[in-house]
Amino acid sequence: MRLVIQRVSEASVKVGGEMVGEIGKGLMILVGVETGDAPGDAEWLASKVVKMRIFPDENDVMNRSLLDVGGEVLAVSQFTLTASTAKGNRPSYIRAAKGEEAKGLYDFFCKSVEALTGKIVEKGIFGADMKVALINDGPVTIIIDSRLRE
Repeated sequence: MRLVIQRVSEASVKVGGEMVGEIGKGLMILVGVETGDAPGDAEWLASKVVKMRIFPDENDVMNRSLLDVGGEVLAVSQFTLTASTAKGNRPSYIRAAKGEEAKGLYDFFCKSVEALTGKIVEKGIFGADMKVALINDGPVTIIIDSRLRE
């Protein structure tokens, strides 16, 4: 699984002009699921995300986690994070997990974050054409891939 995490002061997602998820201070997370990803990947990423010290402390040093600041999470599925761009100019999405497998792991990731934070994770609609808006705070943007853990 691959995540793009953005620290935000606010974020939202609309489908068909209707607001389906929105948050204030917290993290906007794009979630890409690859074939072969497993629940353990989702659990590891959820734990990493909520504990990652990327929020400023009283000295404006990134030393606080999502848990420390009581932040919110908006998670949006995005299969394009699995793109392979090695050949040609058209990205290949052959590594992207298919429908139910991807949705199941995306939902499991969101539920894992909810269990760790005690807060509802706002979401987009899986597979829909979504319009995402955010104010990136910092800016802070971090990419995490569960296959690159050390």
